[in-house]
Amino acid sequence: MTYTVLRVAEGGTIPLLHRHASRLGAGALELLERFEGEPGVYRVTFDGLQLGVTRRPASRLREGMPTRVLVSPMAGRVGRFPKPAPPSPYDEVRLDGVATLLTDARGDVLYESCSATLVAWDGASVVLTPEESPAVASLAEAAIAAHERVLRSPLLVASAWPLVLVNAVVGTCGVDTPGRLPFPVEVRARLAALLAREDA
Repeated sequence: MTYTVLRVAEGGTIPLLHRHASRLGAGALELLERFEGEPGVYRVTFDGLQLGVTRRPASRLREGMPTRVLVSPMAGRVGRFPKPAPPSPYDEVRLDGVATLLTDARGDVLYESCSATLVAWDGASVVLTPEESPAVASLAEAAIAAHERVLRSPLLVASAWPLVLVNAVVGTCGVDTPGRLPFPVEVRARLAALLAREDA
């Protein structure tokens, strides 16, 4: 059984539709294209024959929400891994109203957040964490890597580089990260437009 969490947008489109279908497996795309849910967030499972669809609350991410830093529960792993179905180790580091930024065991390098991928800006390039960093294999990150010229670099906790959170449900989400520069408006708008596409 495979699963994903997706958003039906106004107008009935599903951002990153094709990537959700690939995550679910062969045969899922045709079923997703016929899905006619109301706008909102859905948990979708696929057993190879049919979809199981459950309406979910809105994303926990909120624009401008505060952040905190904790060691990742996945810090001992290497590389990207499939999105774990709930309950998962991420439940232990989530706090309502706060975006938890997850680090290596020493607390020096950022890997991801508790509910999203981290994207930084170094003044010239979109920056994603190295592929060997332990993190969920994010559909949003994959879309950005496929369509943007990106730099793969460690994201230091002690850095002024701007950060924005991205995932397949919210697109982009700005958070309060004291000591960091604001994320460029035009770059964020470009990423948001990309992540709203069904075919990205």
